[in-house]
Amino acid sequence: MVSLRYFDDAIEKTKKKYLRLNIANKMILGFLPLFILTVLMATYALASLSRVNGINKSIVEEDLPLMLAADKMISSIYSQELHGNRYMILKSVENKELYEDEGQEFKNQIRIINSLPGKDQSVINHLSSLHQEYDSIFRDWFGSIDMPASDQSDSTKLIGKKQNELIGFIREISARTSSELQEKTRAASLIGSTSSRIFLVFCIFSILIGSGAAFAITKNISGAIIRLKNATQEISKGKFDYSPELHNQDELGELSRAFSDMAKRLKRLEEMYLDTSPLTHLPGGIAIENILKKRIDSGVLFAFCLIDLDNFKAYNDHYGYARGNQVIKNTAQIIEKAVKRHGTDRTFYGHIGGDDFVVITSIDRYVKICRFIVNEFDKTVSKLYDAEDLKQGAIIRISRKGVKKKFPVMTISIGVVTNKKMKLKHAVQVGEIAAEVKNYAKSKPGSLYFVDRRKRSS
Repeated sequence: MVSLRYFDDAIEKTKKKYLRLNIANKMILGFLPLFILTVLMATYALASLSRVNGINKSIVEEDLPLMLAADKMISSIYSQELHGNRYMILKSVENKELYEDEGQEFKNQIRIINSLPGKDQSVINHLSSLHQEYDSIFRDWFGSIDMPASDQSDSTKLIGKKQNELIGFIREISARTSSELQEKTRAASLIGSTSSRIFLVFCIFSILIGSGAAFAITKNISGAIIRLKNATQEISKGKFDYSPELHNQDELGELSRAFSDMAKRLKRLEEMYLDTSPLTHLPGGIAIENILKKRIDSGVLFAFCLIDLDNFKAYNDHYGYARGNQVIKNTAQIIEKAVKRHGTDRTFYGHIGGDDFVVITSIDRYVKICRFIVNEFDKTVSKLYDAEDLKQGAIIRISRKGVKKKFPVMTISIGVVTNKKMKLKHAVQVGEIAAEVKNYAKSKPGSLYFVDRRKRSS
């Protein structure tokens, strides 16, 4: 009874004290719980944002560079194998140089990994050791270049075994990193989702107690977190062009920029591809451009041969892509045969794409190479057609309007550009002239090569 009376007296005294307060103090007292809640929620928000920012910073500065380096190392290994095999077959000094360049690129990627925060030195040491062993086996194989192929079988087996071990280890690193990246992305998404729900409750509570200022601040922070949460979810689904669209200059803006940077890096990883043609296994556009630039810069006389098939599209549409691919492979084999028979160890040939090929050779070799390609193509092209189409000498197709169109048996056209009578400055110039010459050759009937003999000052 005494306790209840004491409690009632305490409440009464509190009411009296409250009534004696002025409006400002009452407002302060009334908003004190909201202020405390705001401080607590702001602290939680900053902590959450800091955690998300830390996670994404870790992804951008550690995981993505490591995955990119792993992909480049695998690319370098395959390129080393390609150029090493070509060196053993063609005895081409240029291919050996390309092999060395790819080996140096692999070491560069190891240095990049070694500079990353949170690196595992034992993994880097093992990776470096495996590549040294791989390179050592290749160099031993190079030493047996003049030996019969049968005596080189042990080396090729060792190369394959060591390559599988090396690539397997790199893929294991990449897979482990990818798994960690996914876990970090999910963790960031969970933090954002949880923070968003908590702040949503905070917004409702702020409205109920009539705090416009608190509502505005909460709305801003909550909206930002929702955008970042959505960005995390969209990017985790592979939508790398998605942007949180935050223009803040604070931690939220920094986090937004980290998201955008992460998305761009992920997109670049997705768009990465090997330069080598997957169909013909010949060097592609980047290698062709690099070789051509070296020839131009060296000042040596060379011939650039641009090779194209005539009526290939009609053939591909008529017989299907599988037989069309076979035509591309056969053409690549003819070019390879021509280079082996009439080229030198510095003769280069590649596959731009589709039915376009390139041969870069010395000025005294291109005639024999081009003649061989033209003659060999004409000898073998009939085997690619059905008897009925060969009998009528063309593929006959009916357009949507019911008009018959005849597409003659495929021929091959070669446009040749040399620097014998003109000064060539860059690869783009050579490509444009070669395309012009090739188109002229295509305008003539039959398989042929045509040489640009015009004199130009530039």
